[in-house]
Amino acid sequence: MSEDPNQFAVNPRETVANPYAPTSNVAVERVGMDDVDQYRKHYLNHEASVKSIGVLYLLGAIIVVPIGLFKVISAIAGVGQAPGERGVIAGVGTFYLSLGLCQGFVGYGLRKLKGWARIGGTIFSVFGLIFIPIGTLISAYFLYLLLSEKGKIVFSDNYKQVIAQTPHIKYKTSVIVWILLGLLVGLIFFGVVFAVVAGFRGR
Repeated sequence: MSEDPNQFAVNPRETVANPYAPTSNVAVERVGMDDVDQYRKHYLNHEASVKSIGVLYLLGAIIVVPIGLFKVISAIAGVGQAPGERGVIAGVGTFYLSLGLCQGFVGYGLRKLKGWARIGGTIFSVFGLIFIPIGTLISAYFLYLLLSEKGKIVFSDNYKQVIAQTPHIKYKTSVIVWILLGLLVGLIFFGVVFAVVAGFRGR
């Protein structure tokens, strides 16, 4: 099957019997539902994997945002802290808070297949490459999901029309993707815990 996102498009001024014929000025409405079902099922696994990245970032936000808030509040309270320490703790807390909010924002966008979230997910994945070796492998896989030809199609407006016409088709996240997500969440969690523990020991 061609991976042209316009393959199911029909010019409203023309009668096109073959839904696979190349066209422009796309409109999915005239396509038979069986064809739309076939198209959705062809990209369903990729769609599910991309949305799973969104789940990861939402989980990351749930972990990181409270830590950032705790550090900022701690710096404001200043209990048992030297004046110089308060500034450092406030800076670290602001960084964690901003990172968590960005992760949550991008995660939500990926769940909704927003084009801007694809850019944000790519940026996060590029930074994730530095966490050798597991982070590198997982982030490389995420970059493939976001930047491959299938990834471009899944984020396209035409594919959103297909999703709207096929609400009866449900996706299931593969076991492999859940394992990868679990590993990366674990890395994030232990990294944050290590940073917090190191911060307390340094006080």
